[in-house]
Amino acid sequence: MITYDINEIREILPHRYPFLMVDKIIELEPRVRIVGVKQVTANEHFFEGHFPEAPVMPGVLQIEALAQVGAILALREFEGRKNLIPFFSGIEKARFRKPVVPGDTLLLEVTALRIGSRVQKMRGEAKVDGAITAEAEIMSVIGERS
Repeated sequence: MITYDINEIREILPHRYPFLMVDKIIELEPRVRIVGVKQVTANEHFFEGHFPEAPVMPGVLQIEALAQVGAILALREFEGRKNLIPFFSGIEKARFRKPVVPGDTLLLEVTALRIGSRVQKMRGEAKVDGAITAEAEIMSVIGERS
């Protein structure tokens, strides 16, 4: 089984704090499926305004976390990936099922629907304790970093 720690993730993804939304990869089946983990802590920058008295991780950031995990699945297939960057090209069938709060462990499971030379389509589910918190189909285009 293929796994990645945070240092290996940084070798693949161009994202950095405060926008790197995946802490580790715990399962990876190349070109098929990947599972990542995001430890949601009280120190997340978005909790300062969403919402200070009742902190909830924004659903769109859960989708972003799924997209980053999916980007790892796709980018690892490219030689010269340090010169590439994934861009959202679409989000479909997004649903938000339950809140994610500080202390939660967000499990991010992404399945490839299409991995092409530039265009990717994946289905993702974010879960806490086995319950789906967010889900979506995510499309991206792999572009050159400038």
